[in-house]
Amino acid sequence: MATFKACVRSQRSDGLFAVLIRVTHNRVARYINTDKTVDKSKLRKGEIKDPEILSYCSNLIKLYSDRLNAVDISSWDTNEVVSYLQHIDEDISFSKYARKYVLEMATVRGMVRNAKNYRWAYQSLERFAESENIMFSKLTTKFIQDWISSLASTNRAKEMYPTCIRMIYNAALEEYNDYDKNIIRIKLQPFRKISIPKADVPEKRALDIDILKRFFTGEIPESNLKVSLPELSRDVAEMVFCLAGMNTADIFELRKENLREGVLCYHRLKTKKFRRDGAYLEIKIPSRILYLFEKYKSDNEYLLNFNKRYQDGNCFNVNVNNGLKSYCKYNELPDICIYNFRHSWATIAQNNCGASTAEVGFALNHASAHRVTEGYIKKDYSPISMLNNKVIEYVFGEY
Repeated sequence: MATFKACVRSQRSDGLFAVLIRVTHNRVARYINTDKTVDKSKLRKGEIKDPEILSYCSNLIKLYSDRLNAVDISSWDTNEVVSYLQHIDEDISFSKYARKYVLEMATVRGMVRNAKNYRWAYQSLERFAESENIMFSKLTTKFIQDWISSLASTNRAKEMYPTCIRMIYNAALEEYNDYDKNIIRIKLQPFRKISIPKADVPEKRALDIDILKRFFTGEIPESNLKVSLPELSRDVAEMVFCLAGMNTADIFELRKENLREGVLCYHRLKTKKFRRDGAYLEIKIPSRILYLFEKYKSDNEYLLNFNKRYQDGNCFNVNVNNGLKSYCKYNELPDICIYNFRHSWATIAQNNCGASTAEVGFALNHASAHRVTEGYIKKDYSPISMLNNKVIEYVFGEY
């Protein structure tokens, strides 16, 4: 068991002595500063004799003893004892922890896209709190519930943001609380009593086939640029649709090594870190869009040259969607975003080409509901290309 004693050590330049609490554990001593000082007249043979200082230190020592009696310190060294006593009541900044968590998510774990969602989540919480430094003690059940209620009018954020905050909060509980040693620095657990609402079911974003045909036969607005943004966006949309709804992020990140004898072999960025199969997929490039791969051929390790124009996949996606707005306005088409083409491909594959939901999910690289069974099967990806050809032929009469 640790022992305590009020003491002083060296005299300061102002002639006073700082009052310390000496902590001795397993015959090793360390010192904890107090905010008290004494002059030489209050000392006798180096011992404190001031009644008020001794009373203060006695109460502090009792507090320390009570705290240590609540935990098992038999395996601790003296530094751990002192650290525990100094920090047990110190409130922790949730905002600072959230920033560190998101930074590590983006840089150490390489989850850049997900990190943005987490950043938006804690920024939303800070806006609600009207503070950029929210402490963990602020995050009561009522406060969190009120914040969630403020998101009620959103479609997706009301589920995504609280889920992200809960993940950050639970990570902090694991880091700061040691339940085996009964060290509880974060005392609140607000999410135990909170039910996070479900996001609204998204509106079906598949385009009618006549709209698709009008889109792909539209005219490119005149421009002095070799390849204008509307033209690039229209080309990327055709790539997405004719590659079974391939995401723009995956198109952007394709390397030359991902192309093997006319087949794209890649891992889906969005989910590769969460799936045992790495979200791997193979699809043959249809003859209809071979010219686009030649048109945007890269002269570096990338398969396509979009990285010369945009710094990353997110920037690429934003600009493609902006180009689509101009293209659709010029051709008097309804507003269309790049994700419409993924939804359209899936809808046509099932409704017009006889594919099952499982077959569509496989082509879209969604996680399978039959994970155990999949562990027994060596996958054949050729049915994806065959289904893709059916969709292209149905819409364009060729593939």
